[in-house]
Amino acid sequence: MSDGRVNNSDQQEQEQNLVKAPAKRSLGLLITTYGCLFVGSVASSLLAKYYFVHGGSSRWVSTWVQSAGFPLLLVLIYFPHFVFKTTKRRPFTRFTQRHLFFSVVIGLFLGFNNFLFSWGTSYLPVSTSSLLLSTQLIFTLILSVIIVKQKVTFSNLNCVVLLTLSSVLLALGSSQDKPAGLTKTKYFIGFLSTIGAGLLFALYLPVTERVYRSVYCYAMVMEMQLVMEFSATVFATVGMAFDGGFKEMVKEANQVFTKGPTVYWTVAILANVVTWQLCFAATSGMVYLTSGITGGICMTALLAMNVIGGVVVYGDEFGGVKIVSTVLCIWGFSSYVYGLYVKMKKEEKKEKEEKGYTGVKTAEDGGEMQVEMGKVKNDDVAAADERV
Repeated sequence: MSDGRVNNSDQQEQEQNLVKAPAKRSLGLLITTYGCLFVGSVASSLLAKYYFVHGGSSRWVSTWVQSAGFPLLLVLIYFPHFVFKTTKRRPFTRFTQRHLFFSVVIGLFLGFNNFLFSWGTSYLPVSTSSLLLSTQLIFTLILSVIIVKQKVTFSNLNCVVLLTLSSVLLALGSSQDKPAGLTKTKYFIGFLSTIGAGLLFALYLPVTERVYRSVYCYAMVMEMQLVMEFSATVFATVGMAFDGGFKEMVKEANQVFTKGPTVYWTVAILANVVTWQLCFAATSGMVYLTSGITGGICMTALLAMNVIGGVVVYGDEFGGVKIVSTVLCIWGFSSYVYGLYVKMKKEEKKEKEEKGYTGVKTAEDGGEMQVEMGKVKNDDVAAADERV
């Protein structure tokens, strides 16, 4: 009897720990994930253009570096269990054939999306391609409503309209943004390729959100991401093999690239591989922790930083149309964030009035706050031992 009481007491204590600690870690995880998305998105866009600016010409090489960094995810998958001992879950536990199938299919789909992005980047200024990619938002919202039954609110609808209007304004003024020496045909190939990449990515976000509903921890997201990136790398590798891309890499490094072979391999290739992997891994994390539409909005908000980066680093033109487009981009994202803030405050007040709540204490009010952004909730985190 006493042993039973001791075991029950230990079990209750463990359950209490599961309720509190993971919730705090999940808030930090959300902030860390967005930080990685910020760094990865801005750096990868600038480095992708860097490759073409200094003599690189292979779209397949540019496609390949976007996914070839998948082995880096092994650190996130295996280190927490075998090195840091922060989780009892063994890697790939409960990773079913269904997860494998969807990961492979989505990965091939992502590889083609990367190829379209490379075509667009090779022809367009960074600032133009970044703003064009924001067109994916309206389709992300529509597809999220269809695929994951996303609720349309004034906040997300207003954000999507403003960001889409930003891209329309850019398209109207695009004829004056064509780089010197680039034919009109190639410019519009880049224009349409970038639009296509944005539309495919709009489908990618709600589809992955739907798949992640069968995933019970953050580690499984990284495991699926590993398989996706491996499949995308296979797609790019096959394309490079048929197009002579591997021989072209050696030729570019030694004879074509204006900064020399050392900079070619370390910056144009290696740095590209690392930053792209950081960007895609963080994107998956954001979709899992929040939702597809929130992940898309967060990424689109970073496009304003890519526009500024293109102007500062490469001297892209920044006339009246781009200024207005950037302002609309920032305005749309700010309105969405404010909508989330108001929603969280209302739900926090409702919880206090009805039944109280538990979660992360804040120094601001001395009370406790429930983290609720998409699927990040205390109950969700506490439901699984290995959320983190």
